[in-house]
Amino acid sequence: MFLYLPVALTSINTLIILGVGLSIGLLSGLFGVGGGFLITPILMMLGISPTVAAASGANQMVAASASGTYTHWKMGHVDIKMGAFLLAGSFLGGFLGVYAIAALKAVGNADFIIKLTYVLVPTTVGTYMFVESMQSLKRKKLSGIEDNAPKKESALKRFLKSLPYQIDFEKSGVRHSFLLPIIIGILVGVLAAIMGVGGGFIMVPIMLYLLDMPILVVVGTSLFQILFTVIEVTFLSAYTNHTVDFTLALIMLIGSSIGAQLGTIASKKMNADKLKILLAILILGIGIKVLSELTLRPPIRLTF
Repeated sequence: MFLYLPVALTSINTLIILGVGLSIGLLSGLFGVGGGFLITPILMMLGISPTVAAASGANQMVAASASGTYTHWKMGHVDIKMGAFLLAGSFLGGFLGVYAIAALKAVGNADFIIKLTYVLVPTTVGTYMFVESMQSLKRKKLSGIEDNAPKKESALKRFLKSLPYQIDFEKSGVRHSFLLPIIIGILVGVLAAIMGVGGGFIMVPIMLYLLDMPILVVVGTSLFQILFTVIEVTFLSAYTNHTVDFTLALIMLIGSSIGAQLGTIASKKMNADKLKILLAILILGIGIKVLSELTLRPPIRLTF
């Protein structure tokens, strides 16, 4: 069944969009990511323009992240204090990112920048996560070291401890300067607006490897931050750039709300390192796919 999308100016199969929403919701609950890093390239492959795909993808993530956040909050996996500081930064970053897209649209470079960002960010983040997770599994097999075993402190960790305004984040069991999550939030907010993502696929690795938060708290807190970030980005994109197709987003919302609940239940049954490896492969695959579209020569079609 095909449906006409008034903002995207194209017709699309409703069942395909519903399936996309269901899959993204599943990933949201499983990994703590909004799924925008998958939604935008998938919609682009289906013929939706990058700017509409990014903005509508952010709109769709409102329901998926809300559903996942509520379930993780009931299980005690949301660090509200950490999430609040991340949000303070991501609100500012989202504002800056939306207006950056408006400026790029004015000079005709928005679509190219979105695609380029989808190459650089996923390949970098995915490669790092994959290598680190494989090394962690190898260390455990060779010496039986567990996740909570003492590790040699790096120069970066020592620097983070030297930052001013150190406070305790009791739910996560860590101590950091409150400036750190604010700065991280700004970065994620900018990317959320440019890429149409909640920033979870960047936020999750940062909270795991930089902030040293437990994996289940990372998932819940990431969804909490994503929820409010995508609400802001959706509103600004609709008001400023008029690129949100609510018909498209609504269909995906239905599927993602169901998928998020299923993913949250499944996340409790998976090994932490294997969860990280799966997410790394997923993120890396998106970067490689978009890179191939930008670099490979399209086939020549002859018509008679």
